[in-house]
Amino acid sequence: MANQNKNQNQNQSQKENQKQNKKQDDFSLKETTPNISAGRVISGDRLPTTFDLVEKMHFLFARVVKAKDLLQCSDSDSDDTCNPYVEVKLGTSMGTTRCMEKTSSPEWNQVFAFAKDRIQGSVIEIVVMDKVADSESGDEFMGRVVFGVSDAPMRVPPDSPLAPQWYRLEDKNGMKLQRELMVSVWMGTQADEAFPDAWHSDAAAGKNDERVAYTSSKVYISPRLWYLRVNVIQGQDLLLKNNNKSGGNTEIFIQAVLGNLALRSRPLNISPNPIWNEDLMFVAAEPFDEPLLISIEQGINNKHESLGNCVVPLKEVEKRIDARPPASMWYNLEKKPKDEEEEAKFAGRLNVRISLDGGYHVLDEATHYTSDLRPSSKYLSIPGIGVLELGILNAVGLSPMKKENRTDAYCVAKYGPKWVRTRTIVDSLGPNWNEQYTWEVYDPCTVITIVVFDNAHLQKEGKNAETAVDKRIGKVRIRLSTLETNRIYTHFYPLINLHAQGATKMGEIQLAVRFSCPSLLNVLQTYARPLLPRMHYISPLSIFQVDSLRNQAAAIITLRLRRAEPPLSKEVVEFMLDVRANVWSIRRGRAQFYRIVGLLNGLIFVSKKFHEIRSWKNSVWTTISYLIFLIVILYPRVVLPSIFFLLLLVGIWRYRTRPRYPSHMDMKLSHADTATTEELEEEFDPFPTKFSGDNLKKRYDRLRGISGRVLAVMGDLATQGERVQSLLSWRDPRATTLFVIFCLVAAIVTYLIPFRLLIFIFASYLLRPPMFRFDMPAVPQNFLRRMPAKSDGML
Repeated sequence: MANQNKNQNQNQSQKENQKQNKKQDDFSLKETTPNISAGRVISGDRLPTTFDLVEKMHFLFARVVKAKDLLQCSDSDSDDTCNPYVEVKLGTSMGTTRCMEKTSSPEWNQVFAFAKDRIQGSVIEIVVMDKVADSESGDEFMGRVVFGVSDAPMRVPPDSPLAPQWYRLEDKNGMKLQRELMVSVWMGTQADEAFPDAWHSDAAAGKNDERVAYTSSKVYISPRLWYLRVNVIQGQDLLLKNNNKSGGNTEIFIQAVLGNLALRSRPLNISPNPIWNEDLMFVAAEPFDEPLLISIEQGINNKHESLGNCVVPLKEVEKRIDARPPASMWYNLEKKPKDEEEEAKFAGRLNVRISLDGGYHVLDEATHYTSDLRPSSKYLSIPGIGVLELGILNAVGLSPMKKENRTDAYCVAKYGPKWVRTRTIVDSLGPNWNEQYTWEVYDPCTVITIVVFDNAHLQKEGKNAETAVDKRIGKVRIRLSTLETNRIYTHFYPLINLHAQGATKMGEIQLAVRFSCPSLLNVLQTYARPLLPRMHYISPLSIFQVDSLRNQAAAIITLRLRRAEPPLSKEVVEFMLDVRANVWSIRRGRAQFYRIVGLLNGLIFVSKKFHEIRSWKNSVWTTISYLIFLIVILYPRVVLPSIFFLLLLVGIWRYRTRPRYPSHMDMKLSHADTATTEELEEEFDPFPTKFSGDNLKKRYDRLRGISGRVLAVMGDLATQGERVQSLLSWRDPRATTLFVIFCLVAAIVTYLIPFRLLIFIFASYLLRPPMFRFDMPAVPQNFLRRMPAKSDGML
């Protein structure tokens, strides 16, 4: 009976271990062998253009250019115009051009792409229709052109584009008409130049042209950002307001406005000639269309009134690339009267230094995941060292993101100022993108970010489509320095979505990555260069300035990319840039704590071994350690060579077990698998908080408890340091007297006794056998603990 219970327990533990291993494997990286034609080696400075990191996909392309002689085709009052549009039909798939109003010679120049593996018909039919308003019978048929799918010629770049031709339309009975349509039909791949802007059958969102724009693949470029430094020196001859009526107008301050952001200087006591000498930092984007508005305000808080202002066009501001101060300028302040017809009055002068600092790199991403480190100025640009190629192949096992159990997935990848967006694959839990992109690399210690989103704009129209929120599915980060040069990495990366309910695996994405460099020497030289441009070291910004400027940069990039077509929504840009990277999180704090513990494990291990050696728990190891110490005392020149040689052996030994895969999201490292729902709700709580009552009180009390423990540790560290300082402070006269006498004796002893002998005596004392030891703390430790600290004066 006991054996049976024992076997049952063993079987149960084995099943639990299998479940746990399976759970861990679900979030692991999986190497793949896709059918790609890679193997090419980059040479020279030429960027690669072939699609060799993705699987080749064939498409049937149809380009509808224009039509002519479309006469007497409408029931409208005009006999020489119509409202034509074209329908391209292939099996059950149909694409539609935009409607051209009141013209008999329309030009569309639109391309339609049908995936070959989804082609269900043998012919492609291109039909010209006339849009008739308020017609019960529908739009009017004008003619069609029919092509056989098998007759389409094959065209692969670098072949020149296929020239379109004029074809006479035919009616439903096959009779030729006088109307003509210029089209071209060919079979190609995703390497075709027409592929990015084409309408795709696997990304079709219906007949709505507005929604089709949200499904195409695009490349975006972030604006070039500069730091704008406004050094406010002083004001002169200010026309102050009478402050006798109210005691609240006793302060004046500078307010600078750029775009939607306003910054204020520190307030000063009221004076006609105030002096600030303070820097206000902004982020400005080329081409510097927005002016800088500087005003002097009198009042406090939000109750203030302008004494005068001036407008500074940024295109006239001095650009600098080093730490030399720009020239100071005097600007006349003007105050507009209440009557707009009257001229502005002179209100004093303001002395400021304004410069666009191009020697800095404008941080727009989290500092640990930055993808670009180059300065803003082109004069300080450095040559590229290589090329990064990314093949976005496909995703598998995506979770349904909509109520209809469907997902419309697309990818966004960012490296440096270049953003790429793949086409949206509609209604598919296993989308195949097979799109390849390239970036020029300037520093290997950078990170590329790839995120999969669900397109929420396809089921909504008009303003509802603009306000729709794309839900994130998962994120992948790859650090280039962890990649071997000229090697292709093909893996399935887990897509993990962390939300208030916990961490969920949303599927997997297959990526092919290659970092190619023509010169390994240029790559190695970057490791000796400073990580950031020179201005960050000779004129560093404070932590608060860096954080504020990063938020400004993210806001500017978000605004610019929302103006693109198709736009990148706000939530997409903010998630790519990790805007919430510095938000308080107990989960992240726990993860950081265990990272520190992991770093200290080596020191803890050495400390334990040293304690075992000096306690003589293993007399053999203690004797060997003592002999090694004697060798070091007799031959000190071999210490450093031995240490470096030991590190060399460790490096060579670990080469066999080096990582052979890129970095990826780690659930265990992030402590996402152990975080509670309450902790995650707090992490994703917006500012200001949406909670109230007992939940908020409980979190506040918990935060107070954590902060109390942190304060206790900080206080202990400060106390230990102050005790060391108080040895010679005479705060405790008796202790300082004893320490001064000890220093006198120690100076005489160390002068008379050779240094090697002193070290030998000290080490022999540390390694003395247990019979010569005491269980109580040592005298120096007792003496230091009795020293006073400033904690006695703390309230």
